[in-house]
Amino acid sequence: MEIHQLEILRELGALGSVKAVAETLIVTPSAVSQQLALLQRSVDVPLTRKEGRNLVLTEAGQVLADAGAAVVSAMADARTAIGAYHGSPAGPVTVSGFHSAGQALFAPLARMLDAPGQPRLQLSDEDVAQQDFPALTARYDLVLAHRMDHSPRWPEERVAVIPLAHEPLDVALPAGHRLAGQAAVTADDVVGEPWVTSHTGYSPSDVLSAVAAVSSKEVNIVHRINDYSTVAALVAAGGVVGLLPRHTARPVLNPDIVLRPLEGISTRRRIDILARPENLKRQSVMIVCEALQAIMTGLVQGS
Repeated sequence: MEIHQLEILRELGALGSVKAVAETLIVTPSAVSQQLALLQRSVDVPLTRKEGRNLVLTEAGQVLADAGAAVVSAMADARTAIGAYHGSPAGPVTVSGFHSAGQALFAPLARMLDAPGQPRLQLSDEDVAQQDFPALTARYDLVLAHRMDHSPRWPEERVAVIPLAHEPLDVALPAGHRLAGQAAVTADDVVGEPWVTSHTGYSPSDVLSAVAAVSSKEVNIVHRINDYSTVAALVAAGGVVGLLPRHTARPVLNPDIVLRPLEGISTRRRIDILARPENLKRQSVMIVCEALQAIMTGLVQGS
């Protein structure tokens, strides 16, 4: 049983296919399959099984993958002890962010770290369903992720979680709307309005499901759009209302939009940084984490 075989098994659990593992590790699919076969020969229980076209881990395979993660983390500790890679503040750091987080955080982050001796940022946007955020830690050092308060927690036995913000989603109204003068709105106030919201399976579509349940009325969804800047533009045009995050939507707001809290329904989402534990042992990664925390604190205090 080799460490690189355990790494491959772990990546398979996160990514779900031999091809994806090969692309992430920059090897051929046949090399991945060969190493998995060698690892399987060293144990007497099945580690993988077919599920459609994907190769997934059995329960025994997941146990071994989790144990392998501990081994990888221990190896990271060893590298820290000898000081080379982990001790460099100027190393490359890959960061993925969902769209509204990228709009709010990426430009300030790039400005803050634009100096000699600072981490070399590589930024990407990845807007996925909640359950798919943890798997992104296989491809990125840091993953900006969000989930609603009532949603399942992140799998903290597999990924480290650094909280960034606990952000309300507010009702976005055209400035001239009949409800714009109220300090807050209720489900009964807004259920009959034409709405723009996200696709099913993404927030804030689930908040509208709660609006319908509380008011016992069907919600009139006109548009389904995941990009908050487009949502803001449609609300400003005056034909629909929507839901926008209170802090991270600031870059897309304009004087034609007002935000009002939605009373009686939990609308808060948690914005967290997800990472493989061994990545947080690198000084360059922690510098980026601390910068993200500082920027988010400024956004929250300025709202």
